[in-house]
Amino acid sequence: MRYPQGAGLTPERQQSREELRLQAAEGFARGEASSVIAKDLRVSVRSVQRWRRTWDEGGPRALRSQGPASLPRLGEKQFAQLEAELAKGPAAHGWEDQRWTLARVKTVIGRRFHLTYTIQGVRKLLIRNGWSCQVLARRAMERNDDAVAGWVKEVWPCAEDSRRPVEPGSCSRTKPDSP
Repeated sequence: MRYPQGAGLTPERQQSREELRLQAAEGFARGEASSVIAKDLRVSVRSVQRWRRTWDEGGPRALRSQGPASLPRLGEKQFAQLEAELAKGPAAHGWEDQRWTLARVKTVIGRRFHLTYTIQGVRKLLIRNGWSCQVLARRAMERNDDAVAGWVKEVWPCAEDSRRPVEPGSCSRTKPDSP
């Protein structure tokens, strides 16, 4: 299931899920079966069973929302600063070419905010804030088409011929292919 921010439920959706759990708690108090509650609330029986165990252990208060699973380590203000740093370009941060990679963004976050992110954590952070993966639409200005054409004519045929020739053979180790 995909979520609007890229991770987690929206506050409205969290509220609606909490309301469902509290309605289920009312059914638990009345002694209704899990299957009946699941059918009424249009959720899975397994979810209702899990909620019932939680309700048995801690009552209706235990079914209340616990809030977001984790808070983002970079706040909105810090992410705005990160966007400003990214807008300066990779050259301003010491890289020669004009490509932002996840590893480079991770390095900028570490230098600027003294936080350690994983590559996947950086990816999730960027997606959560509306960034997406981009692929270059044009070829690099430094590309030498003559050198590429020469490589295709001279080097590629040698690499292509280095494969084992396809010939009929035998699947038996002890008996070579017979005439």
